[in-house]
Parts: sequence; structure tokens; C-alpha cells
Amino acid sequence: MSERILFEARDARIGLPEAVFSEGKDPESLKELLLRFRRGCGHPILFTRLSAKALEALPEDVRGGYSYDPISRTAYGERLPERGEEYGSVAIVTAGTSDAFVSHEAGRTLEYLGVRHEYFEDCGVAGLWRLEKRLPEINRHSVVIVCAGLDAAIASVLGGLTGRPLIAVPTSVGYGAARGGETALHSMLCSCAPGVAVMNIDNGYGAACAAVRILNSRA
Repeated sequence: MSERILFEARDARIGLPEAVFSEGKDPESLKELLLRFRRGCGHPILFTRLSAKALEALPEDVRGGYSYDPISRTAYGERLPERGEEYGSVAIVTAGTSDAFVSHEAGRTLEYLGVRHEYFEDCGVAGLWRLEKRLPEINRHSVVIVCAGLDAAIASVLGGLTGRPLIAVPTSVGYGAARGGETALHSMLCSCAPGVAVMNIDNGYGAACAAVRILNSRA
């Protein structure tokens, strides 16, 4: 089977192209992949959990072939074409700016997939008026992703305020009893708002892919 067929197979099956989870990969194997899939290769590949150090180890001309974001630790050379307005868009809501590393992973994934999106940051329920003020703008989007650590109460609150499909992402943000995101995860899983879908801790990439699956089904 040719390389092109292999790359097109996943997109044909699930409507999502390939991605590379970079964290923990052997440095030489990762370097080989980065050398291979820079801008101009003809294949859209998203690298997630990619450290700046791994990219800095490459020659300058190779680094120049990537769009890299240090907040989300994502990179891509090629990306999918922009989707039209009729396809839909995604609101990405965060409880606080400390959750940005997760929300921006979701946003960069959507950018790579050509999907329109908008960030609504620092809308935590400790200042409920902030969320209430942004609600009309949030509801203009087709799907909502909400990222939160600590007690993650915003998932239940927003789940009771919007009728849009809601994907909740617990983050590993918080002091001791937050347990690296486990408390946020349990809170979201126990949400009293019906129909809230919950991703794994810090999985902004997965949330973006879930949003695209929803948008694909609408399209």
C-alpha cells in the first residue's frame, strides 16, 4: 500500500487526518518525522506535546517549515483548507488563563483542521458575571469546548446555560486536593447537567477532534 493511500485512509474512515503524539518518543525517531513532514511535504500532520527543545534541535531551514505554538506545544507543516461558514464553528471556554495550555491545544488542532473557533478565557464561576456576559457570543458557535481545573464547576454551569453540544476537558491545574486534574475529572463526570461529554485530563486535542466529528455529522 502506498504512503499516500495510508495517509488518506484515516481521513476517509473518520474524517480526521493523522497526528503524532510527540511526548516520550525516541529523539531520533521524532527528528526523522519532523524532517519528513515539514511544509511542502503534501501531507497534513499535527505534532502534539512537542517540546520547543525538540524543534530547536533541527536545522534552521527545517524549523522554518513548521508553525509552532509554545503554549499548546503543537506544530504542523501542512494544514487542511479553511472550512466555510456553513460548516460551523467552535467556542473554546476556559475557567482561567491557567488552563490555556489545554484550550490552546484544542484551538491549534481546530486551526490545523481548518475549523473556525474563538477563545473565551477567564470565565470561571468564581466570577459568574463574566460567563453570563459572554454567553450570547458563545451561543453563536455550533459546538462548545470548556476547559477547567480545580473544581471544574463551570462545566455544569455552562451545561445548564447552553443547548450547544458541550465537550468538557478537565485540566491538571490546581492545588493539592485537585490531584493533577482527577478532582476536575470526577466533577465533570458527575455533572448534573445532562448530555455533557467529558474528555481525559488535559486532552485538548481529543476535544477538538470530538467537536469536528459533531460538525462533520451536521455537514
